[in-house]
Amino acid sequence: MLPPARPAGGRCRGRIGGVDPAGGPNARTERAPGRRAHPLDVVAVVLAVAGAGCALTGLLPRAEAVATVQRILPLLLFLATVVVLAELTAVAGVFDAVATRLAIAARGRYAALFGLCVGFASLTTIVLNLDTTAVLLTPVMLALARRLGLPAVPLAMTTVWLANTASLLLPVSNLTNLLAADRIELAPLSYAARMAAPQLAAVAVTAVLLWFCWWRPSRRGGGGFRTPSRHVPADRWLYRTAVAGCLLFVAGILAGVPIGLASTVAAGLVLAGFLVRSRGALRPGLVPWRLLVFVTGLFLVVQTLGRYGLDDLVGWLLGPAGGALGALRAGGTGALLSNLVNNLPAYVAGEAVLPVGDEPRLLALLIGTNVGPLATPWASLATLIWYERCRAAGVTVPTSRFLVTGALLAVTATLAAVAALLLTG
Repeated sequence: MLPPARPAGGRCRGRIGGVDPAGGPNARTERAPGRRAHPLDVVAVVLAVAGAGCALTGLLPRAEAVATVQRILPLLLFLATVVVLAELTAVAGVFDAVATRLAIAARGRYAALFGLCVGFASLTTIVLNLDTTAVLLTPVMLALARRLGLPAVPLAMTTVWLANTASLLLPVSNLTNLLAADRIELAPLSYAARMAAPQLAAVAVTAVLLWFCWWRPSRRGGGGFRTPSRHVPADRWLYRTAVAGCLLFVAGILAGVPIGLASTVAAGLVLAGFLVRSRGALRPGLVPWRLLVFVTGLFLVVQTLGRYGLDDLVGWLLGPAGGALGALRAGGTGALLSNLVNNLPAYVAGEAVLPVGDEPRLLALLIGTNVGPLATPWASLATLIWYERCRAAGVTVPTSRFLVTGALLAVTATLAAVAALLLTG
């Protein structure tokens, strides 16, 4: 799906589909000279040009364009700095060390490794947020595959699926949760109690489909693997600096510091360490330019479309009815729109047309925009970040299999979570 880019030192190298996942002589780790731009590069540029055109021509009034850009600037700052943090943390060997500890804890058992990966990805997403899981945990999973000689794709899919489906329980787990909790005026504990059953249902469905769609088909022989030795970082000083940066970032998120500020301070600390110890690792490519351009253009275009019929379409999809049918329809609408345009603008568009006080349909819409964005690469920012991580590591996911299994999970997990919401509401 994504062509492998040249990885920096210390990152997991590998490619699925006839290429050695451990980075052996068959691994494709460099982009062929003269290769055409990837389709996602083209999409990002097209969206950026279209968004700028909407603002400059007046299709999107200047005041609304400025308000949209101001709203997403903190998000763009977070995306840029947290990706840089993850890149340099990977180069420092932190992810290799964490991956080794997971493998040691599994004691050579494939099923135990599966359970540990599912639990770790779920916990990271719930306590922190889905973007943190995509940025910080994806390299862990890829490094784990590399060290164990296992196919990388099942572990990578564990990250991206649970980054989305495990993001319901707490307001901090997802930006859309913060918007929804504020709209219905629920305190964090009250919100968690309301979403506990939907969260459990979504994770359970995800685990089942992960095992049968991705893990079990890749199981080798008896399903065991040799427990690796502990990882020894090449530069212990850089390793400790990167660990300190990650812990600082996590502590900032848990303390309620704005995510952009937390990621900027943490990335700055690690950057300072590399300036002292390894300046050669610092390059412009560390910044995810394509992702930033994509997000900016996407919000401007969707904001413009809302003025010219999108809001009416969303209102029609949601329908006027409440009750169980209305909740199911809201969940389906959230999932559908997320895979068409992205879950953040999909939630905002749905919230704008739902009446104040309609908590069941609002939470069902939230479930659709959190659990449902799995069938397309652009459906959530976490998925986009995950693609950047996989692309940097040279890991390719089969396109058709990704789309089909993602669509299956989006439908089943959304239905299960909305049903749990209705049964416990």
